[in-house]
Amino acid sequence: MNILFVNDTKIPATTYGGTERVIWWLGRELARQGHTVTYLVGAGSACPFAKVLVYDAAKDMNQQVPDDIDVVHFQFQVQGFTKKPYLCTVHNNSGRGEMDLNSVFVSANHAARNGSTTYVYNGLDIADYRKPNFNQKRNYTHFLAKAAWRVKNVQGAIDIATKSGNKLVVMGGTRLNLKMGLRFTPNLNVSFKGMVDNDQKSEVLNGSKALLFPVLWNEPFGVAITESLYFGCPVFATPYGSLPELVPAEVGLLSNSKSVLIEGLKRADSFSNQLCHEYAVDNFNIAKMAAEYLKLYEIVLNGGKLNAVKPMLMEPNQPKYLPWNA
Repeated sequence: MNILFVNDTKIPATTYGGTERVIWWLGRELARQGHTVTYLVGAGSACPFAKVLVYDAAKDMNQQVPDDIDVVHFQFQVQGFTKKPYLCTVHNNSGRGEMDLNSVFVSANHAARNGSTTYVYNGLDIADYRKPNFNQKRNYTHFLAKAAWRVKNVQGAIDIATKSGNKLVVMGGTRLNLKMGLRFTPNLNVSFKGMVDNDQKSEVLNGSKALLFPVLWNEPFGVAITESLYFGCPVFATPYGSLPELVPAEVGLLSNSKSVLIEGLKRADSFSNQLCHEYAVDNFNIAKMAAEYLKLYEIVLNGGKLNAVKPMLMEPNQPKYLPWNA
């Protein structure tokens, strides 16, 4: 099969980018399986396993897709495209109106919140990471998300770590957001790494006892969750969005109560690092993701639609920040 991935950003992404990393991993796995992969992406992109074309937002999409492509996999909603069978993965909480009939979401909750049942979990390509080390001493916790986004609640992670007697390593973004009404006292137990590549991230995760992920929105998926579990780190998080389906009780603790997460983190050693790792490998591997997308490609190639009605956000008036209790 000749598959074209379309996104409006540059690849590869080494220190950022959920979407960019996911389509890189998926394309690489499909190439490993013998499919022909092409990327239509931002200027300056390069790829050793696929042909790269430059995406032009001002140009008609029908004119940008090569004639020899079998199926087009968009990473955004597209209008007026008729040249080839296609689907569109929705990666974020867009809040838009009606979406394309061939929209795909990244978790069951993400799909349901948009009136759909069509989803594929993001896979993790472990070739990009060091091997987990379960013999290494784990003496701190970590936060992995864009720290300046208030919905990611880095202040909550700082509070959980500090009040449970743990150090916290913060990774993600270029700055901490400790403003917007948040109160923060400088804390020697908190270190900020900023943007990190996979090798730097691997080093931190191999020494971490847990991921702190107290998000204040409905998380669509969260690659940080699967990365952390792969390295044997249980997840302490809020029960919003995809978290309940991604984090069963044997690999983490979910609560919107700060005090519950603080007390739970004191018993982080009760979780099995090996079990967390095996759970991630079994459920979020890149081969599984590729297999699920190949099924969807076949449906659209045969003229089918992935949704009976156009998906749209079911509850558009949810509060900006979900509850975070003491």
